[in-house]
Amino acid sequence: MKTKMKLTLALAMSLVAGSALSAEKVVLQLKWVAQAQFAGYFVAKDKGFYEAEGLDVEIKPGGPDIAPEQVIAGGGADVIVAWAGGALAARDKGVALVNIAQPFAKAGMQLVCPKDGPVKTEADFKGKTLGVWFFGNEYPFYAWMTKLGLSTDGGAEGVNVLKQSFDVQPLIQKQADCISVMTYNEYWQLIDAGYKPEDLTVFNYAAMGNDLMEDGLYALEDKLKDPAFKEKMVKFVKASMKGWAYAKDNPDEAAGIVMDNGGQDENHQKRMMGEVAKLLGDASGKLDMALYERTEKALLDQKIIEKKPEGAFTTEITDAASK
Repeated sequence: MKTKMKLTLALAMSLVAGSALSAEKVVLQLKWVAQAQFAGYFVAKDKGFYEAEGLDVEIKPGGPDIAPEQVIAGGGADVIVAWAGGALAARDKGVALVNIAQPFAKAGMQLVCPKDGPVKTEADFKGKTLGVWFFGNEYPFYAWMTKLGLSTDGGAEGVNVLKQSFDVQPLIQKQADCISVMTYNEYWQLIDAGYKPEDLTVFNYAAMGNDLMEDGLYALEDKLKDPAFKEKMVKFVKASMKGWAYAKDNPDEAAGIVMDNGGQDENHQKRMMGEVAKLLGDASGKLDMALYERTEKALLDQKIIEKKPEGAFTTEITDAASK
C-alpha cells in the first residue's frame, strides 16, 4: 500500500514538474512598486489564471530609478506597464513599443492645491509653483499647460515647475502651491496627513478632458512579428484581464494578494483598489481610440514626439483574447 502511495505521489509530482517545465515564461515589468495599482496581475498569478493559459509569469516591481521602457529595451522584460506619454516618447526615439491592451480607461492624475492658498482656478496658475513628477509622468501636465497657453519656464506669465518627489511633502512643507497626486495613492496620503477633502482644490485631469492614457500594456514591435510570441501575449492579456475582473469584484481579497506580494499597509491597499476600480475599462482591455488620439495630439503639440507614430498600437491581441 505504501509503495502504491509513493508511486502515485511521485507521478503527481512528475506531472506538476512537467507542467512547470512546459509553461511559457513571461516577464512583466511594473511601472511602480507592488501596490493595488497592479492588482490584476498579482491576482491573475495567485488565482492560477496565468497557469491555466500555460504561462509562467514573473512580475517585477518598479521604483523611482526604474524606467519600464528602458528595461524592455534592454531585454529585461517581455511586456511592461507604462503610460502612453512615456511609451510614445520612447517609440519616437527608436524603442518600438506597441500598446497591446489598455486596462485603464481613465486617468487617475490630479493637481491639488490647499483652499487657503493662492490658487482657486486655472487663471491663478500664473507665477505659481506647481509640482509634477518626471520620468514620463510630466507629459499630461505639460500638455495641460500648453492647452492653457502657459509657459513652463517660470516668470510672472508662466508657471514654475517643481520636480516633485514621489510623495506629498512639497505641499505639506509649502515648497509648492499645488502638487500632483493620483486619485488612488497620494491624494489619500494628504488625507492621512490631516487634510480634509473640503480643504483642497482639486483639478482632475479626466474630469477636465486633459487626461492622457495611463497604465497600458506594451510589448516590442519586433517581438510581436513572431507568431509564437504574439500568441503568448494573447494568453497573457486574456489571463490579466480575468485577473482585473476578479480584483474589481473582490477588492479586499485583491488587496490581500497585493500584500502577499510586497504591498505596504493593507488598509491603504484596500482603499487604493477601490479607487483603481473606477479607472478600469471593460473586461476586454480594448483601446479607446478617442483617448489614444487625444494623447497622441497632446504629445505632438508639445513636441514631445516629433512625428505622428505609425504602428504604436494593435487591437489584434485584445480581439483574439476576447474570443
